[in-house]
Amino acid sequence: MSNDLKTRIQDDVEAAMRARDRARLGALRLVTAAIKQKEVDGRIPLDDAAVLGVLEKMIKQRRDSLDQFVQAGRQELADQEAFEIEVIHRYMPSPLSETEVDAMIEAAVKETGAATMKDMGRLMGVLKPKLMGRADMGQVSERVKARLASA
Repeated sequence: MSNDLKTRIQDDVEAAMRARDRARLGALRLVTAAIKQKEVDGRIPLDDAAVLGVLEKMIKQRRDSLDQFVQAGRQELADQEAFEIEVIHRYMPSPLSETEVDAMIEAAVKETGAATMKDMGRLMGVLKPKLMGRADMGQVSERVKARLASA
């Protein structure tokens, strides 16, 4: 698989350096550091799907921090987290609608022959690479549970 996403991020780092955009550069360096750390930990180069997983995790962490900063009245830190979320979000694919997610779940059920809750792991294994970064996997999991419970 190509590394188009990593290349795009690296190109944007260089563009931010040339533009002397310190805020964007800082956020992009956090992204490249997280990707590099994951590559070092796994001792493998990341493909686009794995990079999306890193980005999704970073967005989730920042949303959690944003909520905590807002509750603590630390607006300057909340603004920084919101800015980083916005920068990272530019690399995420467009989200799928609920209808599209449901259609993908149905297709995966047919593909795997999933019929009971025992099949959930196999079903999620098929869905995760297709939905990574395009849907909230927690919500997808709930939908899969509901679908298998009604089967």
